[in-house]
Amino acid sequence: MTFKAADVPLVDIAQRNTLRLIPTAYFKPPVLRALVDNDKELSALEQLEAYTSRRLVKSDSMDDFDRNRFGRSHIEAAFTYNRKGGNRFSDETMGAWYAGFNERTAIEEVAFHKSRELSFTNCFDEVGQYQGLYASFIGQFHRIKKGGKRPLSLHEDVDKGYPAGQALARDLVAQKSRGLIYPSVRHKGGTCIVAFQPNVIQDVLLGPKWQITWDGSPDWTAEAV
Repeated sequence: MTFKAADVPLVDIAQRNTLRLIPTAYFKPPVLRALVDNDKELSALEQLEAYTSRRLVKSDSMDDFDRNRFGRSHIEAAFTYNRKGGNRFSDETMGAWYAGFNERTAIEEVAFHKSRELSFTNCFDEVGQYQGLYASFIGQFHRIKKGGKRPLSLHEDVDKGYPAGQALARDLVAQKSRGLIYPSVRHKGGTCIVAFQPNVIQDVLLGPKWQITWDGSPDWTAEAV
């Protein structure tokens, strides 16, 4: 079944502490801080960087984005750097912020995609560390309900699910949707959220670090570090 925006109802939510996991290689303190003596000088350098940084160049979706809060660089990165082929609800032309409603869901989603990446080389020897970022959401969001017939956008096969999901996302974004809540495809019973607008991502806080290990097979283990 293919969903259009009209098939997805709006719901009011107040969801705290959703979890996004990012590789620790991409979680670093501001590189400019070591070049200055105080926050005022850092602010001046950041303004200069903004003129040339792809991440910091304002797009239409970031015109009113509050840059003076923790986590802003990670939010900007999520809306700037896109995976080739896109993700389930974002194509190569649009960024988005994905998160799980709990740790298990976030881990299952990240581990699936990394396992799929490793399968391309058939080399399952990997230890990855991921930094958790908590974020809260409040307001009206579209929601694909659990139960009933599963829409094509939630198909387990990415070659089938992603084109349908990206088409639905474009339809929702055209209607100024804040984001979409949907059942996790990789964690049965889990729930995910994708934010289409950076300003709806609130109260970003550091979460736990997780290490995910592949020891010669697609099976993986995860532990807090």
